[in-house]
Amino acid sequence: MTDNQRSIAVIGGGSWATAIVKMLCNNCDKVSWWIRNKQNIDHIKQYRHNKNYLSSVEFSLEQLHLSNDLNEVIENNDVLIFAVPSAFLHETLLSHNIESLKGKLIISAIKGIIPETNQIAGKYFHKTYDVPYEDFGIISGPCHAEEVALERLSYLTIASGIESDAQFIAEKLACRYISTTVSDDTFGTENSAVLKNIFALANGICDGLGYGDNFSAVLISNAIQEIERFVDTANPIHRDVKSSAYLGDLLVTAYSQFSRNRTFGKMIGKGYSVKSAQIEMNMIAEGYYAVKCIHITNKKHKVDLPITEAVYRILYEGVSPSIEMRLLAERLS
Repeated sequence: MTDNQRSIAVIGGGSWATAIVKMLCNNCDKVSWWIRNKQNIDHIKQYRHNKNYLSSVEFSLEQLHLSNDLNEVIENNDVLIFAVPSAFLHETLLSHNIESLKGKLIISAIKGIIPETNQIAGKYFHKTYDVPYEDFGIISGPCHAEEVALERLSYLTIASGIESDAQFIAEKLACRYISTTVSDDTFGTENSAVLKNIFALANGICDGLGYGDNFSAVLISNAIQEIERFVDTANPIHRDVKSSAYLGDLLVTAYSQFSRNRTFGKMIGKGYSVKSAQIEMNMIAEGYYAVKCIHITNKKHKVDLPITEAVYRILYEGVSPSIEMRLLAERLS
């Protein structure tokens, strides 16, 4: 089968899934798109846009195959791009057997850890669905869905152990406003994408507490060092964490007005409880789940992660954000 014959499906109905479908439609004659809610599918068919996410994006219906039948979408496509929140991935796939993903190229656009198994997506698909690591890749930023909708110049890194697979996905996503590069550091970029959500949350907490730009700069300077220590321990290969897939993704998530993790953290810093912040946002802040999983995972690696541990104590042990950040500030330099 040639690359041009490979059919592509996007799994998920949120803002990032919507943005990925928009990008693919620049280069693909047909894109399959799984959305759980049939009412949302009916709305897109009638009005040509996703009413709940990135509603300004208008689609050509001739390019879309819309379905809420996940079995059908998985069976009839060669490349599956998963863009559901990490907290919902296990539930979404619960009814599927190991054989259902056999022979598929699995691309994760999930920027979090699957809480049921405490694994990044690559490990989850490998252990739960027997997906070979060479049949797995990830899409990482720095890139916000909202800026894709506005067609502002954005950058993506596609990582896979098979360079030709990474290049194939990169070419399908690249367009006038999307620049793509490829990488072979699948697990490093995936772990970095998980950690940057925690640090964006930390930056939001500090903002909510009234810390300024000067402290934020120090916090994020230490955050990239924390990313480097963790990914070098978890997956020790040569990499440059100053490149856009690591540092760039961290910066945009930590500072952007579109960052839901930063917004969630800011609410915590202002005194919201975790539950009330989640209810008011009505969106998933991946950093909330990620920090618990990294905390548990790091018991094995024993990497020095002061920012991560501070966020964990605030969210899961009920420590006062003002006290915890004051203690953290004494450790940073």
